[in-house]
Amino acid sequence: MGSVGTLPARAAGVRLADAVRVFLGTISAANTRRAYAAALDRMVRDFGADGDVGLLDPDRVSGWFDFVWGGKAPKTYNLRLTAVSTACAYWRDQEWLTGDPVSRLRARPTAPDNSRAMTAAEVEELLGTAAPLREQVFWSMLYESAARAGEILNLDIEDLDTVNRCATVTRKGGARDVVDWQTGTARLLPRLMAGRKKGPLFLTDRKAKPSIAKADTDGSTGRARLSYRRAAALLEEHTAGMRRGPFTLHQLRHSRLTHAAEKGASTPMLMALSGHTSVRSLVKYAKVSAEALGRWQAQTDPAARRHSR
Repeated sequence: MGSVGTLPARAAGVRLADAVRVFLGTISAANTRRAYAAALDRMVRDFGADGDVGLLDPDRVSGWFDFVWGGKAPKTYNLRLTAVSTACAYWRDQEWLTGDPVSRLRARPTAPDNSRAMTAAEVEELLGTAAPLREQVFWSMLYESAARAGEILNLDIEDLDTVNRCATVTRKGGARDVVDWQTGTARLLPRLMAGRKKGPLFLTDRKAKPSIAKADTDGSTGRARLSYRRAAALLEEHTAGMRRGPFTLHQLRHSRLTHAAEKGASTPMLMALSGHTSVRSLVKYAKVSAEALGRWQAQTDPAARRHSR
């Protein structure tokens, strides 16, 4: 989130419309801001622009939310809930609100379509957005290496070989393996490390709780290792406004393998890239996308070749 000045509270509290405006102003990612605004602008319309944000309570908010979004698909329901929950957390930090108005609401289970690869244009759009540095590095490394998200999140700085653009990860099942990345990650990585020589590579924004294991805490900053759950939520929030979004962390790995297959990577190369030990497990990732099939059809069309002559 960007840096936006807080709004002074009036004696009677802060207007809901003003609270929403200030919160949305802290979000630098345009896609996320649009997605959040869909829920929060509706809240302003239904509760009233001049309503006191401090008067929001679980009874009012849960009843309103289920009335408005209860009939929607789980993905839409959860996205709107994330928007309202994140806004309420921000307002509590500003001391405009006490309690948790969404405490009675729960995210609905979804079955994400992990079998669908992102297009090359969608990956380019994601990696080219003005996301925070940590997310830029994580998404870039995840795509370029085709590693599992958990493997990348568990990296410590000591595991990195920045000169050779690679790192040693613990694969699914416990095997140690090497993953490689490309120029996009290599350019950003030194900025993320910021001179740190050890500890988790990807850190939370806040200091770790005392209960967090020492191995998952950075000694120089006191921050904890970024969790899978938080990383997944950040990607979903950031891609919610994309035409086919939101996307999952697994889809970045899937997309890299699909794109490599479309460019002619051999089965042994794809297995080395993915860390798979079974060709059967690899097959679903190497499925050619509809976009690639369309390009191949056009390029191999005999009539098109005759016409070009």
